[in-house]
Amino acid sequence: MASSIDHLDRELLNIRAGKASPTMLSSVKLDYYGSLTPLTQIANINTPDAQTITVQPWEKDKLQEIEKAIMGANLGFNPTNNGESIIITIPPLTEERRKELVKIAKSEIEKAKISIRNSRKEANNDLKKLDISSDQKSISENEIQNLTNNYITQIDKIYSIKEKEILSV
Repeated sequence: MASSIDHLDRELLNIRAGKASPTMLSSVKLDYYGSLTPLTQIANINTPDAQTITVQPWEKDKLQEIEKAIMGANLGFNPTNNGESIIITIPPLTEERRKELVKIAKSEIEKAKISIRNSRKEANNDLKKLDISSDQKSISENEIQNLTNNYITQIDKIYSIKEKEILSV
């Protein structure tokens, strides 16, 4: 269940809330000497301010490829190449885009809840296989349900924080 929360946190980092973050480019991969490599292993990614991301590759001849990979990742960014690095200005989010991002976040929340419930189901199935008294099984099932409820509550809190972050201008 804890790994479901960790996965959710990583997924929500990819949903931008109007502020520039190096994690926005975490899904960008490109062909680097014959293998598909994450951008973070090819370049230094920084955020000099809240609206700008700079990508400085280790090898200057990869600038064009990196620029194409960023555009190809369909993140809604329009990178500019200044010959030394790539500069990405994060456009302000429209109200429509904010609502769309909230829907995406809600979808990730639902996936996490399903994962938590699947963990509960597995734990209850494992419990049924054990040779213990019915009272002990009942107590254990209640503990599993309480644990599940705690994680679901934690997920709901994460969602409300992310929703406020996305909708705030």
